[in-house]
Amino acid sequence: MSTIRVTKEFLFEMAHALWNYDGPCSSIHGHSYRLLVTIAGKPISDPEHPKYGMVMDFGDLKNIVKEEIVDRFDHAIVLSRSVPKETYEHMGPMFRYLMVVDYQPTCENLLIDFQVLIKKRLPDHIQLVSLRLHETPTSFAEWLCADNE
Repeated sequence: MSTIRVTKEFLFEMAHALWNYDGPCSSIHGHSYRLLVTIAGKPISDPEHPKYGMVMDFGDLKNIVKEEIVDRFDHAIVLSRSVPKETYEHMGPMFRYLMVVDYQPTCENLLIDFQVLIKKRLPDHIQLVSLRLHETPTSFAEWLCADNE
């Protein structure tokens, strides 16, 4: 049986600021992110199996990415733990979806985090092949399994 790649696209809104950055992205700003998740595996060959012919049900992949990424990051403000807490701690309800992460929340570092979150939820017979995160319509970062083996 052939190995097949399957891709699902996800959209979410997120704000971030890059601590100690030397450009305009040091200020809080938002993006309409577009995440493409590609997995690979062999289609189920048992005609009696309810997922016959599928590598993985798109709905199952959707649930994983929604729970691990979209539900957590959508409409959040993401800041590095390096940002002094006094910079944002008194912002009240405007920061109710604040996420403080252990990394600079660049497109590249978000992908490193996302691949860990997604991989831990995939069935053993499914491989995470790639992630592509568009920060703008013309700018994206890509994580490839082949580059990280």
